[in-house]
Amino acid sequence: MSSRPERRGRLHLPAAALALQLALCAAPSMAVEGRAAIGAQAVEAAVSAIRADPDLGGSEKSRTWRFKDNEKKDKPPSVDPWLLDLARWLADGGRLLVWLGGATALALLLVGARRWLAVRGDAVSASDRRLLPSHVRRLDIRPESLPDDIGAAVRARWLAGERLAALSLLYRGALSRLVHSLAVPIGDASTEGDCVRLASARLDGERMAFVRRLVAAWQVAVYGDRPVETSAVLALCDNFDRMLPGSAAVGAAP
Repeated sequence: MSSRPERRGRLHLPAAALALQLALCAAPSMAVEGRAAIGAQAVEAAVSAIRADPDLGGSEKSRTWRFKDNEKKDKPPSVDPWLLDLARWLADGGRLLVWLGGATALALLLVGARRWLAVRGDAVSASDRRLLPSHVRRLDIRPESLPDDIGAAVRARWLAGERLAALSLLYRGALSRLVHSLAVPIGDASTEGDCVRLASARLDGERMAFVRRLVAAWQVAVYGDRPVETSAVLALCDNFDRMLPGSAAVGAAP
């Protein structure tokens, strides 16, 4: 910032002009040889007087005010080593917490999935059981409609002279075990031939041979109107649970 005094009005201009005029008038009275020197001195004196007068535009002094820039660039503050160690420790701890959180979330997800499968698995199993046929061509094959020991019940009826009832119970029991225990896809309209064909895709040789003998005995009694040997029926009764185990026995098998 600069400051310059204001010029006052030229109040003394007539005085300076008068001094200059007197100097010029005094010059003719001097000798010719000294006239030039006196005139020069007079002019110089008048000019000096004019310059010395501040009101006539003499020399001026100006001041310039400069404000120093006291703002210095901020230097990055020095960081204590313990703060750096703390920051590193927090960063490492944060990564550890992230890993622990991920592991915990994964464990919870696995536990939830296991519980969901357990609940939904039971529901699916129940749904599958509902879809299984309860009757095959008007023969009730529900496990609850049959005795626990089918072979012993068939033997008792056969020996009591109830031949057709005994073979009917034997065939019903075989169909129930094939459907509910061995997962043979027998339908409610499946014939004896269909049952044999569907069972052959699920059972091994000895078990399948047993099923063929049992179905043949049933067909002879119902459609052939021929007697079935007692030894054959009793053999079927004795091997029934071994060849066609119930669902509990199948689940317990290694």
